[in-house]
Parts: sequence; C-alpha cells; structure tokens
Amino acid sequence: MTTWFRTYYEDEDLRLYFEADDEGWAARQVEVRRQGLRPVTAASLEEVLHLRDHADLAAMFRYERQYGVLAEGPMDGWQDQPEAAEISAEEFERVWTEARQALGDSS
Repeated sequence: MTTWFRTYYEDEDLRLYFEADDEGWAARQVEVRRQGLRPVTAASLEEVLHLRDHADLAAMFRYERQYGVLAEGPMDGWQDQPEAAEISAEEFERVWTEARQALGDSS
C-alpha cells in the first residue's frame, strides 16, 4: 500500500515529503527548505531507474543536479521522526508539482 508522509530534518531546516511504495521504499521524494519555502529535491525512483537502464552517467549527474538524490532504503521508523505526519495523496501531489516546477520541470 502506498503511503504519503512528511517529516522534518532540523539540522538542514528541511521539510521532507515522501511517497513510499508497498515495500516502504521511497518512490518519490520532495525536500523543501523551510526558510523561503524553497524546494531543493523532487526526485522519482521511476525516473532514476529509467536513467540507470537507458542513459549514461552524465545524464544521471544532470538529473541529480536538477532534482536531487532520492533516499535509498526502506523508510521504516518515519513515524518517530520530528514533526512526522501521514499526509494525503493530494497534498503530496501539490507539493510535488510545485517543487518540480520550481526546479525546472518542463512537463
């Protein structure tokens, strides 16, 4: 079952939003710097896997420079993180769309 949630990383002043797949791995991730509400990450596992399988290393570097790096590993224990809360799919989609637009998504 897909889960959407957010947490807060105080050291970097980042609000992190995740869409976790059935196995608890990040399918999509958004990070927004609270000061100025500036998105810094909006990465997708599907896109990363496509680049890995169909593009070269330079394309992957360009993607990571533009959209950031997706978290690896299961998202176990997210409920224990600061300001953790489950969110709706609609809220995640809104944050995702805003972050992708801010980071230069042309689609």
